[in-house]
Amino acid sequence: MKNMLKGLGAALCVALPLLAQAPAGAATPAAAGAADQALVQRGAYLAQLGDCAACHTAPKGKPFAGGLPMNTPMGRIYVTNITPDAQTGIGGYTEADFARALREGVAKDGHNLYPAMPYPSYAKVNDGDVKALYAFFMHGVAPVQQANRESDIKWPLNMRWPLMFWNMAFLEKGPYRDKPGKDVAWNRGAYLVQGLGHCGSCHTPRGVGFQESALDESGSAFLSGALLDGWFASNLTGEHNTGLGRWSDEDLRTFLKTGANRHASAFGAMTSVINNSTQALNDQDVAAVSKYLKSLPPVGGNGAPAYTYDPQATKVSLDRPANDAGARVYTAYCMHCHGVDGRGFAPMLAPLAGNPNVLAKDASSLINVTLNGTGDLVINGVPSPFPMPGFAAVLDDKQIADVLSFVRAGWNNGAPAVAAAEVAKLRQSTQAGR
Repeated sequence: MKNMLKGLGAALCVALPLLAQAPAGAATPAAAGAADQALVQRGAYLAQLGDCAACHTAPKGKPFAGGLPMNTPMGRIYVTNITPDAQTGIGGYTEADFARALREGVAKDGHNLYPAMPYPSYAKVNDGDVKALYAFFMHGVAPVQQANRESDIKWPLNMRWPLMFWNMAFLEKGPYRDKPGKDVAWNRGAYLVQGLGHCGSCHTPRGVGFQESALDESGSAFLSGALLDGWFASNLTGEHNTGLGRWSDEDLRTFLKTGANRHASAFGAMTSVINNSTQALNDQDVAAVSKYLKSLPPVGGNGAPAYTYDPQATKVSLDRPANDAGARVYTAYCMHCHGVDGRGFAPMLAPLAGNPNVLAKDASSLINVTLNGTGDLVINGVPSPFPMPGFAAVLDDKQIADVLSFVRAGWNNGAPAVAAAEVAKLRQSTQAGR
């Protein structure tokens, strides 16, 4: 059951970011006919906030034509065509049909959508933004005739009617309402984070029914970090070690626009979020998101005092020869990018000393990125010159466990050691099919 929920989490989390510019394959202005071009353009921006292309555009596929495979322990599902093609897409949807699918997870013909579609978050989207999104998908996206594929899930697990009861238990209907006593920027940030941004889909722990444990700041688990698909989505609360407590407003805004700051760099799924979504946010929305996230009280952590640097690990790694097995691996493979002192060369090369991802109790992200590396951050069309390489073919499980244990203990990081068995497990799950 645990593995099944984890796999479903991967499906839920896949809905990551969209295109940073006007979406490829968008229809020409003439094709929009009498549609309000300002409304279509607004819908295109909102679609970026909603990360629609991340799921609905397959690699090397046509924009929004679907076909992306998503693995679950029950079988593989394939994301649907949401272009305005009348036969295979959503060309026959009315605005009411579109709104119901977006906010309630029910298709035009009445069948329930899998909650890989983050409709519990999109339920908070207001009517005006739904109208703009509908205008974009009907008049700003080129129709593509591409039939949807049936899932590979076998009967009886492929029956969708039980999702009705899941919705009854866990779907909170109704658009976001401004919170009294909060200013315009805070409420805008809350609306974006909780709704179209659906940050909680990855960053909030799941309950027994695999529902998000909290959908807004009224729940203590909201955005406190969660393990999904071999990555640990970071704590976004004000916790001072594993969260954003030591980040200034400028630090957070810089990270959202560029994927790197003096504390950390994006990797894993967050690379796609930066590349295709958050870097495209306008300045007002970036500031609003930052203001809201910085307002969240601290949750999680290990109760340790706020991080302070200690150079002792540097002395250990510089011993000749280093007595610590992890230090030997660090000096051979890691030191040149992350520095002998663990402070890196931010923002180009991430620090390890005090990095919230290093301090987190769950080491899954560190293991995963060491094994498999990460994709390029591409900001304003320019790829990062120093992406993290993968070491799966270079280092064995014990060596990776040793070096990560050294890093997590060093420079006063004070995080738990990593076992070789943990590395072996993630190696098997993430390398399968490569």
